[in-house]
Amino acid sequence: MAYEGDIQWFPGHMTKTRRMIEADLKLVDAVTEIVDCRIPESSRNPMINEIVSGKPRVMLLNKCDYADERITEQWRKYYEKNGIRAVVCDCRSGKGINRFLPVLKNELSELLERRLAKGMIGKALRVMVVGIPNVGKSSFINRMAGSRKTKVEDRPGVTRGKQWVTIDKEVELLDMPGILWPKFDDKQAALRLAFTGAIKDDVMDAEELAYELGRILAKDYPERLMERYKLDSLDGNIVELIAKKRGMMLSGGVPDTERAAAALLDEYRSGKIGRISLERPAAE
Repeated sequence: MAYEGDIQWFPGHMTKTRRMIEADLKLVDAVTEIVDCRIPESSRNPMINEIVSGKPRVMLLNKCDYADERITEQWRKYYEKNGIRAVVCDCRSGKGINRFLPVLKNELSELLERRLAKGMIGKALRVMVVGIPNVGKSSFINRMAGSRKTKVEDRPGVTRGKQWVTIDKEVELLDMPGILWPKFDDKQAALRLAFTGAIKDDVMDAEELAYELGRILAKDYPERLMERYKLDSLDGNIVELIAKKRGMMLSGGVPDTERAAAALLDEYRSGKIGRISLERPAAE
């Protein structure tokens, strides 16, 4: 793909969000970082480690229902080997969410013991929830709270103010606005984020994006691609093959690659092609 320059994402609310996170860390006991487990590293803001270092942390490998189970397990082991407790979950369906509080309390066991020794009974644990746009922060908080406490916003780049959400008498969550990178020096990370919809579609050319996604799926998940689109072969441009197979044709028998590209991106993002991961842990 022909993405040569740095991809500018951002605007100024990202800098504002960073300052807000740094200022509010003193108010919380721990940080929960939510990532898209199809692309765990690409969906982590590289500044997060720097900003929240020193705070106990629990990572949520979210959207597991859309990801390759084997690779998700590799990621869970990878993060735990590197000192970050990870919970595999799907916040929309609720799968795995019941493991969050036990893991959190285990991470904060020393704090809880100190409070108990001081007679500080009933003081809620305060947890900051961070993550880039579109990884599922609002879905997680709504699921934990048992109701729609926050406004779920799927459009990337839309930020809200911070808000406290009381889960029960034991836990309060501080929901922070999504924080993305101000620019992407790592082109592969930018592409993966665009594939999953974390970057607005008008930032990159949708057809070129779909061509690249098709190439990756043909290499890593050929059977699922062929099954979804009833393709007899993966030889050639995947987007054009999809257009022809689905009868998406313009006058003169030209494949309507714009429609086919939109279909491929939408069906990947919604999980209709299957459980697919686009990123694996680095080999030891």
